[in-house]
Amino acid sequence: MQLELSAEDAAFRQEMRTFFTTQVPQEIRDAVAERRELTKDQVVASQRVLNAAGLAVPHWPEEWGGRGWSALRRHIWHEEMQRACVPTPLAFNASMVGPVIAAFGSQEQKERFLPRTANLDIWWSQGFSEPDAGSDLASLRTTAVREGDEFVVNGQKTWTTLGQYGDWIFNLVRTDPEAKKQAGISFLLIDMTTPGVTVRPIELIDGGHEVNEVWFEDVRVPAENLVGELNKGWDYAKFLLGNERVGVAPVGSTKRVLAQAKDYARSVSVAGGLTLLDDPLTVARIAELENELLALELTALRVVAHSADGKPHPASSVLKLKGTELQQAVSELVVDLAGPASLASGAGDADSDLAGWARHATPVYLNLRKASIYGGSNEIQRQIIAKTILGL
Repeated sequence: MQLELSAEDAAFRQEMRTFFTTQVPQEIRDAVAERRELTKDQVVASQRVLNAAGLAVPHWPEEWGGRGWSALRRHIWHEEMQRACVPTPLAFNASMVGPVIAAFGSQEQKERFLPRTANLDIWWSQGFSEPDAGSDLASLRTTAVREGDEFVVNGQKTWTTLGQYGDWIFNLVRTDPEAKKQAGISFLLIDMTTPGVTVRPIELIDGGHEVNEVWFEDVRVPAENLVGELNKGWDYAKFLLGNERVGVAPVGSTKRVLAQAKDYARSVSVAGGLTLLDDPLTVARIAELENELLALELTALRVVAHSADGKPHPASSVLKLKGTELQQAVSELVVDLAGPASLASGAGDADSDLAGWARHATPVYLNLRKASIYGGSNEIQRQIIAKTILGL
């Protein structure tokens, strides 16, 4: 395998690096670098800068804004974006519903939704998870009953990330309760301003409001909002989840935070005029993480090299598993470097003399506990690895 970039790909990497570090507003990049929560306006503004340059949805069909890049160039694009502290395009739009509509939607749906989805004129939410139907997603119970030219939807979704910003929500709904559970599900697009849709916040352990419950009570949805065929939604969901796992090993952003951690360690004084970066145990811990990240990066390149026809390679499960473990490990390192200062997580910028990185350390650490659950839990990834890679 050739791991050194060709001259053309190296030039492409420099092109991406220059764009991301000069065209995306500095205040947005600073917020990412300081691990602060982004506002909706910042997420939208960043994606529109990318979309205007044709860099928001390069993996889509070229007819709808894709660039026809190789898997390696998409990998470089993603890595350089993370390295430059640029928010990645909103996953619900760019990696989830957009590719599903492009692949399985009607021509009318493509024309209606895809340009606005790429530009984040529509903020999509995901309506998959339900109470008692987490990892066993096919057990979902939200129903959609056809009445004339409409579906009537009733049920509840949960853990709807950033649903408070959602304009539309893409849902898996049960349309045939008599069929085998995977065979009776459909993929439905719902305007979240429709009467009967209620969004309720869920307060998280980090004190933030990132996820929600979404309730549907006799919500009437035009039948034209059904994506693809009736009762084929499980197939589209598997397609979506496969795309979701591409790029789930955030190597670029984790490397960036680990590099920042060295600066953090250097800023913490200990006895004898030394800093934490002089502590052999701290240095050994950083070195171990750097080595594991390097191994993960090489594995990611191997997966990219073996991807075919733009389809996710089964080894993407390895990236998801190891990538989230390292992401969590680095966040734990930052908490340890901050020490007691990390307990000041509720202090605002104007209320504390402590460094922002220290005050944000614990909320970020707690928030990233979710990383090993979403996108298919790490336990599910181990099952996929066992069956499809190891043949067990």
